[in-house]
Amino acid sequence: MDLLQIASSLLAPPLCAACGRGCRAGAVLCTRCSRALATATPIFSGGPHGIDRAWSSAPHDGVARSLVGALKFRRLLPVAELMADRIHWLAPGHLLGGVVVGVPAAPPRLRRRGFDPAGELAAALAARLGTELAPCLARRGLGHQVGRRRAERIGRPPQIEAIAESPRSVLLIDDVLTTGATLTSCAMALRDAGARRVVALTFTRRL
Repeated sequence: MDLLQIASSLLAPPLCAACGRGCRAGAVLCTRCSRALATATPIFSGGPHGIDRAWSSAPHDGVARSLVGALKFRRLLPVAELMADRIHWLAPGHLLGGVVVGVPAAPPRLRRRGFDPAGELAAALAARLGTELAPCLARRGLGHQVGRRRAERIGRPPQIEAIAESPRSVLLIDDVLTTGATLTSCAMALRDAGARRVVALTFTRRL
């Protein structure tokens, strides 16, 4: 760290992405929140329709939930790196074979945010796994899932289509698994485009 960085950190110390307290330079979380996240238990299941297996690094509460919000709504992009680290460290090795595909964002949200949270997470994880990132899906229409009731999410899933041939084995990446409607739509599009195995990895899962 050079003198300018040291002076900057003294004047404006870094803040924890989850709780807003001060934390050490270069860290995303303070020690307290790091310890809390470390106690979160991953969730492994058969997955929603079309998904062979689904694994999430933590329930969608506490520090994990705060991190999802920090990435999505506060544009704290380093959070995606922390999420990718946790998935890389904790996901069972037999799940991690395949090409990484991010769940695509709705076009209006992508334009408004200027970035795709799931895409950032997918890119960071692909780099850690040393595998290819295949942007082969697109979301059509103006609808989105956030804020909709469970029945609406399931009854009116997002419109996902393949815009390129799918890899045969896919690691489908999203920040949160809620009802599974979005993952199912993605899986159906991937299988129509040639996928034979679709494993979903998410940072959190709503229980």
